[in-house]
Amino acid sequence: MKLTFLGTGTSFGVPQIGCHCRVCRSSDPRDRRTRVGAVVETDGGVQILLDTPPELRLQLVTAGIDKVDAVLITHEHADHTHGMDDLRAITVRRDAPLPVYASAGTHAALAQKFPYIFDDRLKPLPGTSKPEGSARVIEPGVPFAIGDAEIIPFAVPHGKVTVLGFRIGALAYITDAKSVPDDVLRTIAGVRVLVINALFRVEHPTHLSIPEAVRIAQAVGAERTFLTHLTHDYLHADLEAELPRGIAPAFDGLTLRVD
Repeated sequence: MKLTFLGTGTSFGVPQIGCHCRVCRSSDPRDRRTRVGAVVETDGGVQILLDTPPELRLQLVTAGIDKVDAVLITHEHADHTHGMDDLRAITVRRDAPLPVYASAGTHAALAQKFPYIFDDRLKPLPGTSKPEGSARVIEPGVPFAIGDAEIIPFAVPHGKVTVLGFRIGALAYITDAKSVPDDVLRTIAGVRVLVINALFRVEHPTHLSIPEAVRIAQAVGAERTFLTHLTHDYLHADLEAELPRGIAPAFDGLTLRVD
């Protein structure tokens, strides 16, 4: 299985509009962080998109990805869903709507934001097209399959919102968590690669801090952990140097094998 990080930045993105800090002015391409998204490609060639961030079109073009077989949505916040219209370039070449997997609450929000994507009664005019999605409701703790990928969704708290994380084989993918409950730690035990959000060095009311994310990573004990949802508070090189062995900041475009 292959994992590609499309975006690794916080909701502001990096560089942040109006900011002239050293990170936002950095020439290191790893310090340019678009909003969070990723693609998992299975050994059977199934490509699964995790979230549809606002820069999705540019992210897919940059990564050279022109086929998506299904979408997993972690939650309904704008930085994770407002690139959904860019799926039109994917669905226009399909014979059927693109399966979009999310919780019932997230699907209700998506139906309000993007009714034209999920409502079959809304037909495009002749000679035009629209993104076409098929809503698939999933529940924490109930496994399901997409092609040869076995997926276990689980719930993590994010302020007033519940976010879904996913275990896909030896990969655990968690974003926008404020904490990782014990039942989730049991679900992801034994993974070889962990992706987890880490915002600031200090505590935040709805996100894990870097020290909190490190403690969780050490409790999970994956061979490799990658921090995502990163801000402009630290240079990539500086953060990489200070993290414990086996834990590293992800960056846009990073691709790795998950055996």
